[in-house]
Amino acid sequence: MPRKSTRLTFAVLATGAGVFAMLQSLIAPALPTVQHALHTSQSTATWVMTAYLLSASVFTPILGRAGDLVGKKRTLVAVLVTVLAGCLVAALAPNIGVLIVARVVQGVGGALFPLSFGIIRDEFAASEVSGSISNLSAVIAAGGGVGMVAAGPIVSALDYRWLFWIPVAIVAATVLIALRYIPESPNKAQGKVSWLGAMLLSAWLVALLLPLSQAGQWGWGSAKVLGLFAAAVLLFALWLTTEARSHSPLIDLRVMRLPAVWTTNAAALLFGAGMYAIWSFLPGFVQTPTAAGYGFGASVAESGLLMLPMLVAMFLSGVLSGRLEPRVGAKALLTAGAALGALACGFLTLWHEGQWQIAVVAGLFGLGIGLAFASMANLIVGSVPPEQTGAATGMNANIRTIGGSIGAALTSVLVTARLQPSGLPYASGYTHGWGLLALLCLAATGAALLVPVRRAGRTTDPVPAGAQREPVRVR
Repeated sequence: MPRKSTRLTFAVLATGAGVFAMLQSLIAPALPTVQHALHTSQSTATWVMTAYLLSASVFTPILGRAGDLVGKKRTLVAVLVTVLAGCLVAALAPNIGVLIVARVVQGVGGALFPLSFGIIRDEFAASEVSGSISNLSAVIAAGGGVGMVAAGPIVSALDYRWLFWIPVAIVAATVLIALRYIPESPNKAQGKVSWLGAMLLSAWLVALLLPLSQAGQWGWGSAKVLGLFAAAVLLFALWLTTEARSHSPLIDLRVMRLPAVWTTNAAALLFGAGMYAIWSFLPGFVQTPTAAGYGFGASVAESGLLMLPMLVAMFLSGVLSGRLEPRVGAKALLTAGAALGALACGFLTLWHEGQWQIAVVAGLFGLGIGLAFASMANLIVGSVPPEQTGAATGMNANIRTIGGSIGAALTSVLVTARLQPSGLPYASGYTHGWGLLALLCLAATGAALLVPVRRAGRTTDPVPAGAQREPVRVR
């Protein structure tokens, strides 16, 4: 087999990124099982998700930038080995503390997204880049869906530890193939990693995301939540000042200010808010006992099957977007994806009495996710210099995650505002939550409409000092 087989390269990238995406959602339906098996509390068990979120948010842009500087293949292999170690430790974890540490290690895999996009841009022919990015985005989107669908059957048939043993085998094989067949990318940025910028970026992300994920338990008005939000604002301002003055910034703010980049990131923030909240709350709605006046009393496996239309639609629309993008442009696909998300949430707000309605909503939202994921990646990759690909796409993924945390937090406030004597939310809480998500996706549609239209083309020259590059490969 030739050393530079783009098909094999794509298969390796898709496998690694797909496994990481699956790990994001695979453990969520099994948290009650983990809580019982490791003899811990619900509040402690939620740190299995929180630790992963915080770790991925910190490492995604930092290692994306490291790949730009020292080599994308070298960084990709190191990240895959780290994910492998994290999965192995999680599978063997004797207590909840070790499992949480393992999830922090797994979160390093967030860098697989920007590294994979960068390798595709560097190694594939220009005519293949857009379609390959769309296909990879489809795999990433579908990976999250696979996690929701597969968790129940795996836990029922085997054990929750197999949620990590299976990725161990897959990632180990991926590492060996990546070492042998993925070439080192020729495009490297000049400079070095700004460790001060990295520390400040990590600090404000943790200060922002931690209270968003824990406010339900700590209380929105608590000193910890308010203090961390204040710290996030101050650290963010300090990070911006430091990056603007740095000769070798971690994130080049001139690139972030490009019209195609900031408008795409705005859409990512708003659409991410709707997407992650749907992933978080729709299965819970379906699993609610019918005695609450809504819900279907579904098991974890049954609720996963109701999410199956979302999984199929995400993958198909992501692949289809690669063929549509040359004809209609990435901007139109992003706009359509966000609009489909708004339509799905609007439908859910009005109609959620039958399981078929949930399946329709899941399918519609899945179509939107597939289109949006692929178009966001293409818009960012086509608008920045090759040596900035990792950092720029890493920040886009991060901004989507931040939006998801905000959306999930706001939805949680609405859903749990009033509880029945049984402790379950009222149906109106979910209805208000779905309505909010529809508005967020509608706002994402508006942001997508602001993305500038440019003729197709590619660029490889870096952004000159003190100047801004015009986005070039978006339509």
